[in-house]
Amino acid sequence: MLTANDNDLLTRTGPDRPMGQYFRRYWQPVALSRELAEPDGPPLRVQIMGERLLAFRDSQGRVGLVDPVCPHRGADLYYGRNEESGLRCVFHGWKFGVDGRAMDLPNVPPDSSYHGEISITAYPTREYGEIIWAYLGPRAAGGQLPDVPQLEFGALPASHRYVTKKRQECNWAQAMEGALDTSHFSFLHMPAPVIASNENPDAPADEKRLAWIRRDPMPRFSILEHDVGFVVGGARRADGRQVYWRTTQFALPSHSTTPSTLPGENYFGYTFVPIDDHACWIYTYVWNPDRPLTEAEVSQLKSGHGVVAEVGPDYIPLRNKANEYLLDRQDQKYRTYTGVRGVAEQDAMVQESQGAIADRTREHLAPTDAAVVRFRRIVMTGARRLAKGEEPQAPWRHESYRLRSGSWVAEEGTSFEEIMQERFGSPIGLVGNETP
Repeated sequence: MLTANDNDLLTRTGPDRPMGQYFRRYWQPVALSRELAEPDGPPLRVQIMGERLLAFRDSQGRVGLVDPVCPHRGADLYYGRNEESGLRCVFHGWKFGVDGRAMDLPNVPPDSSYHGEISITAYPTREYGEIIWAYLGPRAAGGQLPDVPQLEFGALPASHRYVTKKRQECNWAQAMEGALDTSHFSFLHMPAPVIASNENPDAPADEKRLAWIRRDPMPRFSILEHDVGFVVGGARRADGRQVYWRTTQFALPSHSTTPSTLPGENYFGYTFVPIDDHACWIYTYVWNPDRPLTEAEVSQLKSGHGVVAEVGPDYIPLRNKANEYLLDRQDQKYRTYTGVRGVAEQDAMVQESQGAIADRTREHLAPTDAAVVRFRRIVMTGARRLAKGEEPQAPWRHESYRLRSGSWVAEEGTSFEEIMQERFGSPIGLVGNETP
């Protein structure tokens, strides 16, 4: 368990909080590129780590992320005109570019110093992997910025990936912990016990995986640290002397990959972004480094599949807390463990049920929570060190974010390092580069 002060440190990401300052040293997703599809299109309201901002794409296709309050009389620039490479307030025509500088002050005398002084807060943006990223932190000496983390999905052709997001009504940290807790799959995402008891020894690989997970609810965990986080492996008994390994990556400050992918299957990953301390966006991406995704796969993902939730046009899941996730008690009794359809929705149900901010002073952790403990330790240590003046180094190691994880079946006695080397060609799952 954590103390109340430690729980506060972990979960609070406002600009005046240590974790908030730590997060601001990393590039953060603020929108999907398709949400600002056209130059001079409508601006988009954005909230990140409690800060209300406005995103817009200008005439040249550049994305601005700015304070929405016009410095003249405080009108909301959301209602402004996006025109001729800038956003113009409709109240008195003051206009600002993507860098926040005033471009036109039509009711101000030409000789006024306002023309060189007036600006609004603007944050640097980049587009990578069909996501708009923003940097809300201070620049390094010389004005330098770190690069966007080079997560593998973003380095591939667009045809090889599918990117979306969903809103979740809870603190970012408990959603992040849910992704790292692979032991819950033995319960939360399983068929109802009446179905689970009818196992088929000749089942295809996917059914065998479920059987192995169901039969062994206490995986043995191994953790390997790397320079942007760690990779965790959970070992379960399979058939005979074989062991079924499921591996998950964590990369600072809030990226993760899913553990189930076998060779040839699609990879899944997430980035968890605080909206405020009580809600978060979960950016979810699916990619295949070896081939384009098929039309059938993309169609399936758009309708919700696996960790990809079925969402509406506003990216709010169709099965959510407000409608009790459309829980079906008959389905829960006879077909599924939860009565809720969708892996992503099942995850959201239990994570949101912990409260807007989980009270970690009341928890009693078990050995299967090893990755959760390591996650808390690494981000809290980073926030504390930053508060003492020690800047994090992970943001500058953008190439080290090209990480993979997934499943593998090996003989008993094979080490975790050997598993990762055999499965991914690297003991930590880094691909496309030399191991650091």
